[in-house]
Amino acid sequence: MEAILRWGALTALAPVAWGANYYVTHHYLPADAPLWGAALRALPAGLLLLAAARRRPRGAWWWRSTVLGALNTAAFFVLVYLASQRLPAGTAATVMALSPLALMLSAWPLTGERPRPAQLAAGAVGVTGAALLLAAPTGPPSPAGLLAALGALLVSAVGHALTKRWTPPDGGPGVLAPTAWQLTIGGLLLLPVAVLAEGPPPALTGAALPAFAYTSLIATALAFLAWFAGLRRLPAATVGLIGLLNPATGALLGTTLDHEPLGPAQFTGMALIAAGLLLGRPRAAPGVSTTAGTAGTAAGATEGARDGNRLPGQRRPGAR
Repeated sequence: MEAILRWGALTALAPVAWGANYYVTHHYLPADAPLWGAALRALPAGLLLLAAARRRPRGAWWWRSTVLGALNTAAFFVLVYLASQRLPAGTAATVMALSPLALMLSAWPLTGERPRPAQLAAGAVGVTGAALLLAAPTGPPSPAGLLAALGALLVSAVGHALTKRWTPPDGGPGVLAPTAWQLTIGGLLLLPVAVLAEGPPPALTGAALPAFAYTSLIATALAFLAWFAGLRRLPAATVGLIGLLNPATGALLGTTLDHEPLGPAQFTGMALIAAGLLLGRPRAAPGVSTTAGTAGTAAGATEGARDGNRLPGQRRPGAR
């Protein structure tokens, strides 16, 4: 159980970083360059991880990385950039609170993971909380922004479910290398489209440079490593529920830094999101002791030492 909670805490880094990224994108990145914004987010992060992984795709991983790069990187980054620019930070993050249900429903046919009733209930509670957060009195949201956020939600759900499905029983190439491949390929797919549609890249002056550094290094390289590590170690439904920290972070930052108003309905929504997280929290499998889990984690650490592309302490998915 202790190992499960550790992996849950590691996974939680991703939605917190993404929730903060809505605010950063909305305030500090150029509003008229979503393609360049997505490319400059993906490519530096991908190349940095690729230099650390020092591995190229092999066999089926070439086309898998291209598919995942198109979904999880190219399409998702452009859509979430548009949503962040056209919606308040709290609103953009709140729409993404639908991700638990979207990921559960995508993972069911793609990976065969049937969500537990408690997880479905937790997802419903979290979505209800998100709906209440969305009712913040900031005026009607932009229809284009909402469509972009919903599109980002759908492509990420399918992409993350495919990521989990294509993880072989022995762990395959680990976490670092596949994350690097899809970020790099996604960034390369975006480059020619950005040049043709938006011309030269925007000048990175003032606050834009550190904002892009945060977006690429923290909200992309670090966050996606944590997220994909969680997808390998935890059920897709549990990982999706951890994503409820995304709207909570966005709403809190929107309130504290952007002075977006929150009323009783929004506080109730945040309480429901917290309840959803507790209801769907990771649980150890029946009959598995904490001691056994710790021993398994130690075994994973030894195996991870033999494969530099696995995170420290990572066991082979499916190992008992």
